[in-house]
Amino acid sequence: MKIGVVALQGAVTEHLTALSELGAEAIPVKEANQLRELDGLVLPGGESTAIRRLMDAAQLREHLQLFSREKPVFGTCAGLILLAKEVIGEEAHIGTMNVVVERNSFGRQIDSFITDVTVQERKIPAVFIRAPHIQSVGNNVEVLATVGDRIVLARDGHLLGCAFHPELTEDRYIFELFLEMVKKSASARLASHENVL
Repeated sequence: MKIGVVALQGAVTEHLTALSELGAEAIPVKEANQLRELDGLVLPGGESTAIRRLMDAAQLREHLQLFSREKPVFGTCAGLILLAKEVIGEEAHIGTMNVVVERNSFGRQIDSFITDVTVQERKIPAVFIRAPHIQSVGNNVEVLATVGDRIVLARDGHLLGCAFHPELTEDRYIFELFLEMVKKSASARLASHENVL
């Protein structure tokens, strides 16, 4: 299973490490032609405006939009902002996940914190750094975790958006969840292809 990590800015190495630990072939992605070989993709945390500029400079954004319509994508922190269909106060970036996101809603860098969140009845540690939150979700979007009344993890079909940084802890449950989504998506595509034949 080949999983790309968009390697323009942010916590790229940590995501590559987490995916490799779980047996995936983790590949840093800087060019559009690398997307063709991938089963899934991660948009890591960082600074969403900077990543957007770098995506545009590398002529990646349209290719990422096309990829995310067909194959699984996991956005963490800034990656969630990039995936969101609507970002409060600014233009959407990739815009394929049916959620509305508010940037920096947990405060500035100095307000960073670690807390436990419950995902599918399992408690996991979550690191919040200048984190966004999901203000609202569209039809058929599954809310997977909240902090207070704020949504911090959601799944929209084959898209997974996370407001915190799972790559900064040793708990790999969120990555396992994403890799399971990738496997299911690959099986569904294979079955669809066989039906066509």
